[in-house]
Amino acid sequence: MGRMFEKRKETIFKRAGRVSKLFARISREIMMVVRAGGPSPEANPALRRAIQNARAANMPKDKVENAIRKASGADAIHYEEVVYEGYAPHGIALLIVTATDNPTRTVANVRMILNKNGGNLGAAGSVGFQFQRMGVFRLNAEGLDPDELELELIDHGLEDMLEGEDDDGNAQLILRCGFADVGSLQRELEAREIPVALAGMEYVCLAPVPLGAEEEREILELVDALEQDDDVQRIFHALA
Repeated sequence: MGRMFEKRKETIFKRAGRVSKLFARISREIMMVVRAGGPSPEANPALRRAIQNARAANMPKDKVENAIRKASGADAIHYEEVVYEGYAPHGIALLIVTATDNPTRTVANVRMILNKNGGNLGAAGSVGFQFQRMGVFRLNAEGLDPDELELELIDHGLEDMLEGEDDDGNAQLILRCGFADVGSLQRELEAREIPVALAGMEYVCLAPVPLGAEEEREILELVDALEQDDDVQRIFHALA
């Protein structure tokens, strides 16, 4: 009985840690887009996307408002996005997106984690050519006709539409567009009042690499270790 209680408590702590990390990541995202485009969601599409992501993650409204206030204040911490390129075991390319107020600290931490887990940090441009930066919008698929929606959105920048699932197994439509067309596609989705579950910029691998189960486990263990670092926002890899 005691062992079951301890295991359950450990699971609760891990879940709480993941939620805390997610809220911190979204807060930094909000602070960066506010500094770049202002605190008004109506005038700042990137902020609207960040707020949508906060809602999808069930982030409390007061935390969202606090992040906007902190970014607007004179003593706001200045976070900048820095993308590091590197390799996981078996030569799998990595793009590690960070939000940092101290790049010296961040690059040292990223290098250490890579080295401890069989990877290594690469030079700028070493793997970036394997990825395309795209806008990605994830929609709840219920009630949507994929074929009809695809035809209607092509004129607004849609390049690709995939079917997928969210973390709970619910069907999703994944819309991709070029970097320059993010605003156009976002405005059209808003005009049609189509709720967006998650939106943002992603690095899409152009040629994913398949590996065996054991090799895949090594890659994902490294990704998990990187995600524990406070400065790391997102990780994109070439693993199929």
